[in-house]
Amino acid sequence: MNTPTLFIPDQIDLAILNALQNDLPLVTRPWNVIADRLGITETEILCRMKMLEGAGIIRGISPVLESRHLGLHAATLVAFHVPEVRIDEIALVISSYPEVSHNFLRDHYYSLWFTIAARDEEGVQRVLDEILQRTGIPATDALDLPTVKKIKIDVRFSFVPAQFMEITNGPD
Repeated sequence: MNTPTLFIPDQIDLAILNALQNDLPLVTRPWNVIADRLGITETEILCRMKMLEGAGIIRGISPVLESRHLGLHAATLVAFHVPEVRIDEIALVISSYPEVSHNFLRDHYYSLWFTIAARDEEGVQRVLDEILQRTGIPATDALDLPTVKKIKIDVRFSFVPAQFMEITNGPD
């Protein structure tokens, strides 16, 4: 039986990960721009990104969208108390909604946590009511925590020492 080999990123891989968390240059060859910044070739960055993807470290590269500019002006964080034997079934129902952007299992009385975004609060409530109805979860087993103010929506991890941040982040 083959045991998977643990992939340990080196300093260049970590610099690539750091750089990928920043804005992707909107140019014909963005990988070339990032590679230049890091002092490597475009071929090397692409090969390393493929290895990082194969190791499960990079899941994908996608934009961070500003929901309000897309007409989604209401959001809520919801938590359900779900019997353990129904977690997969209920998570599948929740995740089937395009209005749901996150769905997490937590070790807590309220075990399933998810977010809903919609054009307005009525849209959020419609989706939540439908999920409750489809799953049979009573409203008393749900927490509905509407967004009052967005404070931070961006998560970035630092993989390189501070003196290399300007190189991986690019020009301001």
